[in-house]
Amino acid sequence: MSYLALAILTTSGVTYLLRAIPLVAMRKQIDSRWIRSFLYYVPWAVLTAMTIPAVFFATKSYVSATVGLIVAVGLAFMNRSLFTVVLGAATLVWLVEFAMT
Repeated sequence: MSYLALAILTTSGVTYLLRAIPLVAMRKQIDSRWIRSFLYYVPWAVLTAMTIPAVFFATKSYVSATVGLIVAVGLAFMNRSLFTVVLGAATLVWLVEFAMT
C-alpha cells in the first residue's frame, strides 16, 4: 500500500471516529450548563483560529492585513452584508498595499 493511500485511509478513519464517538457515547441530553455553554462557543473559536492566521499571511505586509481586519470587524459589527464586509476589507487592503509600494 502506498504512503498516499495509507495517509488517506488514516485521515478518513480518524475523521470518522471523531464524528461517530460522540454520537455513540452521548445518548442523553447534556445537563451541565457549563459544558453546554463551552460547546456553544467551540465552533466560533475554531473558525477564529483558522481565519486569523490566514488573514495575516495573505498579504505582503502586516499593516495592510491589520487594516483589513479592523475594517472587516467594524463593518460586521455594523450588521453589513458579507459581500459588503469582504469588498470593503479587500478594497482597503489593496489601497494600503498600493500606498506602501
